[in-house]
Amino acid sequence: MRNREMQEMTAQDHSKAKIKICGLRRREDILAVNEAKPDYCGFIIEFPKSFRSVTADEVRDLVKDLIQEIQPVGVFIDAPMELVRSLLDDGTLALAQLHGQENESYIRELKTYTDKPIIKAFSIKTAEDIEKALQSPADYILLDQGGGGTGKTFDWSLIPEIQRPFFLAGGIGAANLEQAIREIHPYAVDLSSSVETEKWKDPTKIRQVVDIVRKMKETK
Repeated sequence: MRNREMQEMTAQDHSKAKIKICGLRRREDILAVNEAKPDYCGFIIEFPKSFRSVTADEVRDLVKDLIQEIQPVGVFIDAPMELVRSLLDDGTLALAQLHGQENESYIRELKTYTDKPIIKAFSIKTAEDIEKALQSPADYILLDQGGGGTGKTFDWSLIPEIQRPFFLAGGIGAANLEQAIREIHPYAVDLSSSVETEKWKDPTKIRQVVDIVRKMKETK
């Protein structure tokens, strides 16, 4: 997707935020998102430090049951590029989300091998962090508090009016989801820990947050 198309899409979708449910790891999770129908679902791949981590083969099996309306996103933390490429190339993933220290060279090289969108996550603590994120060659940027799945927000007042599509993550749940969309105008919101109960994805919570986003679209 090229810059002009993304800018046009951003202008159209500020009032039509999309939603991503991240950290899926069981067939039950797939069934839950299939019922709720978020726009994206995410898998943390080959990162054993996270209890949500799944292997590449597990992701390949899980997405077989995913309905076509939902785009699968692979979340990678400083992964070998070959791993990212293989899951994009074989059709397992529709997008790759880079959540480690991947630099611009890594992103530019990866983009020479695939035309599938790349998301780059940034930890936001200062206005300078925002400026760095805006310069990324990735197709999308993701603004997060940095811990990943901790349920904590960052200072949203740091976010200026952004003229490129971005995902907003970090501490978003049913209680503040509508506020996040109305005040920050992200292209998409990214939720994980807030839709879990005792560290497992909760179908009721997933349905609740997806319904909030859909109802906001209907009232526009």
